[in-house]
Amino acid sequence: MRILERLLDVKRNRGAGYLLLLDPDKVDAATLPKFVREATEAGVDGLLVGGSLMSTNEFDAVLQTVKQNTSLPVLIFPGSLFQVSSIADAILFLVLVSGRNPEHLIGNQVIAAPIIRKMGLEAISTAYMLIESGRTTSAEFMSGTKPIPRGKPDIALAHALAAEIIGMKLLYLDAGSGAEMQVPDEMVARITSHCSIPLVVGGGIRTPKDARKKVEAGASFVVTGTIVEKDGNIGLIREFAEAVHGGVRVRPA
Repeated sequence: MRILERLLDVKRNRGAGYLLLLDPDKVDAATLPKFVREATEAGVDGLLVGGSLMSTNEFDAVLQTVKQNTSLPVLIFPGSLFQVSSIADAILFLVLVSGRNPEHLIGNQVIAAPIIRKMGLEAISTAYMLIESGRTTSAEFMSGTKPIPRGKPDIALAHALAAEIIGMKLLYLDAGSGAEMQVPDEMVARITSHCSIPLVVGGGIRTPKDARKKVEAGASFVVTGTIVEKDGNIGLIREFAEAVHGGVRVRPA
């Protein structure tokens, strides 16, 4: 089964999915195998690997370690052209539709596409939208684009509708790593009431209650990263998984 179908099965069977984002720059190589195994047992539905600014050259090594220690889908969340690898199960083929920088709308995609096709890597076309979060995030700075104002849900909806009409497979609303403010629930609800493609929400989600609110607003998948990087608490990951899944305890896929 293709990875996108596995993820959609999670949404159908569990109501929503919980994805864990691992930044290669911030993981501890010594503890990563145990952490991945425990996160898998805690109810995570998939693992994203990537970051906006990567100073390590261990991207493939991190992916290999993650793959060896989980049965879950492992997807690349690319912050640059250097974050492409055949080791992963799939890659989110991001198009930064919230910005007007041509390199992130089509330039980098043209360069990456032949490489991804040659690798046989499943590419999931994803409309990526940066949302104002109260501070300049790495994604905003590195992409050279302005985020969508958090108080303008109609602007976000227009971008989401355009992505759906174009034929994108996923929408991804991101407040950014370490965001002061998360994507507003009202914006999530506005988009999901008019768009049929699955919506992923991440950035600034610090508590299981926050995660549950995103699902109740209509999110198909919730992503956390920074809060787990700081804590490494498997109990907290389990609480996030149960909140996203509506309190239903699940076995790892």
